[in-house]
Amino acid sequence: MEKRTRVTLLLLVAAFIGLAGCSQQSAKEEELKKKVAELEEKIEKEKAEEEKQLEENEKEEKEKEEAKPIVVDVIDPTTNSAIKSFTPLEMGYGTDDAKYKAELEKMARELARGTETTPGFDKRLIPDKIDANGQIIKGTPLTILEEAELVEKVIQASAKGGNVELPLYVTASGYEMDDVAHLGEVVVGKYTTYFNAAVAGRTKNIELSAEAINNVILGVGDVFSFNTTVGPSDEAHGYQPAEEIVNKKLVMGIGGGICQTSSTLYNAVDVLGVGYVEKHHHSLTVGYVPRGRDATVSYGGKDFRFENTTGVPLLLKAIMGNGSLTIEVRTSKEYEAIMKKGV
Repeated sequence: MEKRTRVTLLLLVAAFIGLAGCSQQSAKEEELKKKVAELEEKIEKEKAEEEKQLEENEKEEKEKEEAKPIVVDVIDPTTNSAIKSFTPLEMGYGTDDAKYKAELEKMARELARGTETTPGFDKRLIPDKIDANGQIIKGTPLTILEEAELVEKVIQASAKGGNVELPLYVTASGYEMDDVAHLGEVVVGKYTTYFNAAVAGRTKNIELSAEAINNVILGVGDVFSFNTTVGPSDEAHGYQPAEEIVNKKLVMGIGGGICQTSSTLYNAVDVLGVGYVEKHHHSLTVGYVPRGRDATVSYGGKDFRFENTTGVPLLLKAIMGNGSLTIEVRTSKEYEAIMKKGV
């Protein structure tokens, strides 16, 4: 606008100069000066209006930006998608920080451990196995969502908003591929229990659970979970009705007998001085192991978990006989000499 007005002014000046004669020079000059002054005044006015409009636009944009709520998005790094979006001010940020932190801790706990309807990001290790051909069947690594770290990251982002990535830490099994071919060389732990092979349902359940832990590789520092490794002991997975102990009573239930497998495993690894993470006894004495030497399990409930603290990778072998179950813990000859054994 300013440029166009100045061009008009110059053209007008040139026109007046061309029309002005010698006798009319003074009058034309006065008229020209008047026109120039009017145009300059118009230019200044338009310039002021443009500057005022620009300021108003900037003020409006700033007000819109200030009115926009501050939002924090929690991002799943495995999918780069937002799994939680919230406004810190609505949760107490800046007005009740203790309440705000408590809400964040609850959110972090649910994200890590899950709820009744949503699984959590924490995942127990499912160990690798060796198949009949000596090939590795991959499990899944240990995954931990660090709850305290997530809370701290969200608090730091709460003033301005933005994305916060879940602090997920993934740990693979502690063994090398070169170990695999030698892990079966020597037996460093062993235990055998006996059962009535004529009881078909119970025998089948022992067989299925024993097969689930057979040829499992336990790396250095790995935490073994019986329930996670074996999985659901239900009809869908081939388990059959058999007697089991519930609340100090013998009752029929699908999967009865798998506790003999977990108890046999417990006694086999106990000589190695492993670190126990979770272990429970039955409410009644069982006949297949001495008193106090059992390890009861229930999928979705009580578990048998231990950490391989021997300093070397191990291999579990489960051997079914006619009325017997033997579980061996093996390693390589090289590792046997350096492994840490409990007293």
